[in-house]
Amino acid sequence: MLSRFLSVTARRTRHQACRLHAGAGAVVAPPPQALVQSGIRPESLPRHVAVVTDGNRRWAKARGMLTAEGHEAGRRALEHTIWRSHAWGIRALTMEVDYLMGMIERTIRDNIDEYASNGIRMHVIGDPSRRPSSLQNAAREAEEMTRNNSQFHLMLATCYSGRWDIVQACRALAGEVQGKTLRPEDIDEAMLASKLATSVAGVEFWCPDLVIRTSGEVRLSNFLMWQSAYSELYFTDVMWPDFGETEYLQALSSFQSRERRFGQRNA
Repeated sequence: MLSRFLSVTARRTRHQACRLHAGAGAVVAPPPQALVQSGIRPESLPRHVAVVTDGNRRWAKARGMLTAEGHEAGRRALEHTIWRSHAWGIRALTMEVDYLMGMIERTIRDNIDEYASNGIRMHVIGDPSRRPSSLQNAAREAEEMTRNNSQFHLMLATCYSGRWDIVQACRALAGEVQGKTLRPEDIDEAMLASKLATSVAGVEFWCPDLVIRTSGEVRLSNFLMWQSAYSELYFTDVMWPDFGETEYLQALSSFQSRERRFGQRNA
């Protein structure tokens, strides 16, 4: 449950990130202290962050622990990252979580009430045919319970691959062409993007602004291949279970130091 890892102080910080509405206007609460102290500009945060949560097994092995213990430590880091992202004002978070299916299911069931009551809309993306029925059921329940939320989109990518995502999007478009509801010449990039798994979060969050990968690997490894075309990439040697507030703030600071051109050349 949330109480296992989120202190009262963190709860207050989380709510400070929300917009407070008064009459016709809107007042934005002061940014969380962690951002202020790190020199992070709240107005320039990435809207959508994606994370490849790599290194659980190696973290456990280096400590003489069981693989399952590494995954449990990774699960705790995942939960912390979700709530930090929510507190700091990031609008969407996609996390690659291809480890023990039972642990993913437990993460969903343990936190869904907190997600529902704190404006978090949850999605589980990836190939449903590769997931056990119990996880499928948990995902459906979570998506239904949070479908009216829009403050923060959480996408857990399990049994997901970028190539699978592109193929399933193409199949969806091909079906519309076959059904004569779409002409092949009308297909463009935006239309294909609307069929990708991340489209569940809406057009504003189809593509991540920042992709983080832990554990020293410097490749995407088939994660959000289409969506990451113009994302800023951040790689760290830190194993995922050790990816905490300091490491997250460093990634955000790196993002804010870059000039984003989206494929355009400087004049």
